[in-house]
Amino acid sequence: MNQKSSYQIVLGSKSPRRSQLLTNMGFTYTLRTEDTDESFDSAMNAFDVAEHLAIRKSKAINIKENELLLTADSVVILKDQIIGKPEDEKQAKEYVERLSGTKHFVSTGVALRSLKNLVSFAEVAEVDFAVLSKEEIHYYIEHFKPLDKAGSYGIQDWIGMNKVTKIKGTYTNIMGLPTARVYKEIIQF
Repeated sequence: MNQKSSYQIVLGSKSPRRSQLLTNMGFTYTLRTEDTDESFDSAMNAFDVAEHLAIRKSKAINIKENELLLTADSVVILKDQIIGKPEDEKQAKEYVERLSGTKHFVSTGVALRSLKNLVSFAEVAEVDFAVLSKEEIHYYIEHFKPLDKAGSYGIQDWIGMNKVTKIKGTYTNIMGLPTARVYKEIIQF
């Protein structure tokens, strides 16, 4: 089913997971990205960061009259601290070790913008991880190379299949796009 919007949808994200989710939602779109500073004030509430970054990404991309731009950002939050994308495999290992056996949150911020309007929001999911052994962490980092993922893991791969014991919220939000909310907002835009 090809979903229709009165706008031409533009996805402002390099994430292959967001592209796939938007396709699976039935939307056609074009890709347009711009490298954007992803820094934020360390005093900012961790649960506000993803929406803040989605808006910043949106404002960095030029759009035309008939276009609706969708940008997003996801952050992993453990004990009110953001665990971002790792710089290398060593840091990825450290991040997964920190998440092992814990409950953490994934906040995905979304911005939808036309030339006349901006709608933004964030959805939060709570994720429980089982304990991972050092061997499991090594296997995961070596085989799945999660260097492009917030928190150094992908819910859709090995770690999600074998070590996520409970989720409160939506699975697609943890993948990087809260699809039910995005669908509703695009249709209503």
